[in-house]
Amino acid sequence: MAITQAVANSFKKELLEGEHTFQFSGGDTFKLALYTSAATLNSTTTVYPGDSTGDQVPDSGQYTQGGGTLVKPNPSTSVSSGVAIVDFADLSFTGVTITARGALIYNISSSNKAVAVLDFGADKTATSGTFTIQFPAFTTSAAILRIGN
Repeated sequence: MAITQAVANSFKKELLEGEHTFQFSGGDTFKLALYTSAATLNSTTTVYPGDSTGDQVPDSGQYTQGGGTLVKPNPSTSVSSGVAIVDFADLSFTGVTITARGALIYNISSSNKAVAVLDFGADKTATSGTFTIQFPAFTTSAAILRIGN
């Protein structure tokens, strides 16, 4: 079992087919679900699998299976130097006791289709506290989703 950070292969194709809309106002709704080290998530993940294999972080405090809704700041997208980027606000779950190894970003407006897998590099734990997913800077070299030439 392994979590490997990647943009989902299916997402790349679905972008060209118009499946995902990242507009600040009126765009799709995206969520982020947390997974344990028992999960197998990678570029071939096509949809949010729920907890069918028992590898999603269990409910605790503010975290419930299925994860939290991601907020798209305004602007949520930009193009600079030939690179299109997408941004999400940091996401926090309070009052939790959890251990997570990675996460899946998925689009609930489009049949829970996978967008990207995040690998935290090691188990991250919060004990009776706050668990925060901090997204990278909204720049062409760091944004969580980047499309360039």
